[in-house]
Amino acid sequence: MNVIAKELNETIEKANPHIMEMLSDVGKNLFFPKGILSQSAEAKEKAHKLNATIGIAKEKGGIMRFPSVMQSIEGILPEESLAYAPSFGIPTLRKAWQESQFEKNPSLQGKKASLPVVTCGITHAVSVFAEVWINPGDVVILPDMMWGNYAMIMSVRKGAKISHYDFFAGQGFNIQAFEEKIKEEAEKREKIIVLLNFPNNPTGYTATKDEGAQISKILIDTAESGTNVLAVFDDAYFGLFFEEETMKESIFAKVCGSHERLLPVKLDGATKENYVWGLRAGFITYGCKTADDPEPVFDALERKTAGCIRGNISNNSHLGQSIVLKSMQDEKYADEKKEKFELMKSRANQVKSVLEDSKYKDAWDVYPFNSGYFMCIKLKTVDAEPLRIHLLDKYGVGLIALGEKNLRIAFSCLETDDIPVLFDTILKGVEDLER
Repeated sequence: MNVIAKELNETIEKANPHIMEMLSDVGKNLFFPKGILSQSAEAKEKAHKLNATIGIAKEKGGIMRFPSVMQSIEGILPEESLAYAPSFGIPTLRKAWQESQFEKNPSLQGKKASLPVVTCGITHAVSVFAEVWINPGDVVILPDMMWGNYAMIMSVRKGAKISHYDFFAGQGFNIQAFEEKIKEEAEKREKIIVLLNFPNNPTGYTATKDEGAQISKILIDTAESGTNVLAVFDDAYFGLFFEEETMKESIFAKVCGSHERLLPVKLDGATKENYVWGLRAGFITYGCKTADDPEPVFDALERKTAGCIRGNISNNSHLGQSIVLKSMQDEKYADEKKEKFELMKSRANQVKSVLEDSKYKDAWDVYPFNSGYFMCIKLKTVDAEPLRIHLLDKYGVGLIALGEKNLRIAFSCLETDDIPVLFDTILKGVEDLER
């Protein structure tokens, strides 16, 4: 094992040995290398005459570039766009995102969390999490209604076992099934991984305030019973909460610093929240409880996480990070977010209003939804995949089929006036197949 990895492990072990128990074998061996990187950093600080350390090209005292490239990104300096970003992410963006996390999650007040490490979108954040924390054979507890890529990342690529529970009970989150699944898996192993995705993809459901409190208690109680709990919160669609009783903050904030055996990990980003999907700006943030100051542990985990990124894609787009940061620093930022939130909320409300029509009741049931980009219907008389193909071929309408009976509708990409047309067309398709 590399000496730097040993030093990081010793820091973690001293502060909270349960975190060391939860790291994957890869995670235990990960470190952020010194070598060229540290020498380049020293040279940047002290080499006032000549600096021949960094692997970029320069001319006339600046970064070498094509005018044809720079004309496409007018207003952003080459140093903020073409140069390599740190593997940890741009420091000012990391700090700005951390500040926004505390603003958006009141339950974090008075608590400590790590400085977010920047990832190449939230999919990359899930993948980096899996690399650092999952060993083959580990269990990941997920609902039956889940984003399909979790299986590719954690089961196919990392060899984890995915253990499902029913997501819904009636019109809400299935607390009983969730608790029973947690207890079942906790009895069989020393470590469990629980991944919660609110607002949920594909259903567009977020736990209510009461459900969020119950989920938090179950996670803490499980840790108190002697099981190590890695609680992972995929908050990709954070902030798009459309109803009063919907929980308006991440459960990460509720459980952060609550127990030595409970390690909360927050995966979030600007991709969906700020509508910059192609800029690929995601974040990984840790929260933990230690006997003393958790900052040394946060630093060790940040270094392992950045080491994972360094050994994978090296670093994330400097240009993408700079654009996100400049947007967040703009005086119009808050108003822009509010404007788009209201638009998304109006679309969700239009979906609810349209689906109240009794003409649809024999064709499908509507799963609960209160947030995010999506909603789902459960077909009663026809199967989802044949209907999807029929709607595409005959009417030019595209939807996502999930399992035998479910269809996912992304109302996020529909104009409000198109929503009644969409559901009427789905109904026509159902009637066509029934005949």
